[in-house]
Amino acid sequence: MKLFHPTYFSPIEQYAIIMGEKNIFFEFEDHYQKQTYRTRCYISGANGKQLLNIPIKHGSSSRKTKDIQIDHDNSSWITNHLKSLQAAYRSSPFYEYYEDEIVNIFTQKNKYLIDLNIAIHTFIIASLQEDSTYLKTKEFTNDSLVLDYRYLVNSKRKTYIKFPKYVQMFDDKHGFQENLSILDLLFMEGPASYKYLRSVAKIIL
Repeated sequence: MKLFHPTYFSPIEQYAIIMGEKNIFFEFEDHYQKQTYRTRCYISGANGKQLLNIPIKHGSSSRKTKDIQIDHDNSSWITNHLKSLQAAYRSSPFYEYYEDEIVNIFTQKNKYLIDLNIAIHTFIIASLQEDSTYLKTKEFTNDSLVLDYRYLVNSKRKTYIKFPKYVQMFDDKHGFQENLSILDLLFMEGPASYKYLRSVAKIIL
């Protein structure tokens, strides 16, 4: 069984590893860490690699990720993220195909960060036409029999994988940008994204 953190529109690498798995574990009992893919993703913008970041509430007595709340008092973050996605991808081949579902996820205004990230995962899996389910950990997992991919949550981690190129919106200006959010791949490749992910999986696994 493979173990991951639920993340915000995960990097391509994570879904390349998830592809083909009937069941995965999501860690629900970890302690929250800042500056990870739990709250951020990177897209290809007109000015290069662009960060989208979710504001969270501070001061909670519990620092477990499952208890972290989104700061909806900063209500402009949803509008800003949607505007950034539209500006970057409205001319992409498949943006309009997924736009309504993405807007619907945001309009739910989930209280908890982990619920938002699970909703996003469910959308991504359906978009990739994968038959996959997830299980929640009931305690922090140190099981040596589990394939542990929780390290992928680290947004500062460097990957040394040579990702195959696909056409991106601004590659004429910035060149190919590796391992962006899974949204970048979906908006450019649509249902064929699974072929790219499997090609990446062959390199990784």
